[in-house]
Order: sequence, then C-alpha cells, then structure tokens
Amino acid sequence: MRVAIAGAGNVGLFIANDLASAGHEVQLIEQNPDVVDRLDLAEGVEVVVADACEVSSLREAGLERCHVVVAATGDDEDNLVISLLSKQEFGVPRVIARVNHPKNEWLFNENWGVDVSVSTPHLITALVEEAVSVGRLVRILQFEGGNVRLVEVTLAPDAPVIDKAIKELDIPRDATIVAVLREEHVVMPRGDTVFQEGDEVLAMVTAEAEEEVRQILTGR
Repeated sequence: MRVAIAGAGNVGLFIANDLASAGHEVQLIEQNPDVVDRLDLAEGVEVVVADACEVSSLREAGLERCHVVVAATGDDEDNLVISLLSKQEFGVPRVIARVNHPKNEWLFNENWGVDVSVSTPHLITALVEEAVSVGRLVRILQFEGGNVRLVEVTLAPDAPVIDKAIKELDIPRDATIVAVLREEHVVMPRGDTVFQEGDEVLAMVTAEAEEEVRQILTGR
C-alpha cells in the first residue's frame, strides 16, 4: 500500500516510520527544509520537500498513485485543503485528516474530501467515558464524515438485552454488532451470541441508526 503523509511533525513522522516498518510504501511531504534535515527516518520512507497545499507539488509527488493520504499537519486549514485536493484532484481512495482544534471537527467531512477525521481531545474524552460509564452508549470513532460511527456500551444489570441472543434483537439494517468484550476475551458475535451483564458491546452504526441502537442496548 502506498501512503502519503503531509506534515513531518511528531505525529506525521511517527505515522510514517510506523507504516514503513510494517512494510508499506510511505511518502512524507514537508515544506520546511530545516524540519526535513532533523528527521530521524525509518528505512524506506521517501521525503518530498514541497507545499502539500499546492496542486503542482502534489502532482510532482505522484499523489494519484497513493491509496491513502494522511493530512497530519499542525494547521487545520492546511489539513482541510490537503484533504480536498487529494480527493477531488487526485482521486485518492481514502483520506484521513488530523483535527488539531476540536471546535473545527464539524468541518472535517466528505464535503472537504475527508473520509476519517481524528480529533485527539475528543478521542480521549470518549475513552474516558468508555472506561467509567456503564449503561451509556459512547461514540468512539467517526468515519465517512461522521455518517458512520463506532460506538460502545458496557451493559448494565438492567439492560434490556441481558440473556438475549443477537438474533432475537431487531437490529436496524444500518447497524451491526462487531465485537463483544467479555472478561478480557473477545467474543466474535453470531446470531446465537447471548449478552451478559458487564459485556462491552462494540457496534458500527450510521448516524440515523445510532439512536435506535442506543434504545436496544440500553433501554434509554
């Protein structure tokens, strides 16, 4: 897989080295030559000194050959421009964008070419809620501009699904149970999987189906 990463700060550099170590073809795009000179790169990472917000620079970098683009700069405006150019000008199949300021997260959607946005503050908040909340549906990640979400709930003793099998539930077509975590083990969900108190249930839902899934799993 060929991946282009815009921004060679701590985040972009780590992603580049990690993906290269896993055997992927990685291209790191950074416009500041001084930053490039200080980089400690893993073997196989290609560095391009260019402005990733310029179409001509991205064309010279061969962005049309990439399967994934990661906009990982420290500037939200730049990340949005990079995402839009990657999708509209070069038809990159998957664009992942870093959200630096949570107040800007609403902008990172398909209108700007973003398939997946990652907001560290919101992710940390979700993980804290996931760790301490029982009986509450928590949104962990968003995909496709927020239209698809990964949600999690720890089943409370009074959850309406306790002692029921998945096949007995009226799960909407736009949702699916993807995993059940039980006593430090992963239970791959099947139709005859029966929910127990304390199960951590992970589900993939659309925005329209989220409330219905919340009602099914929590009764709230």
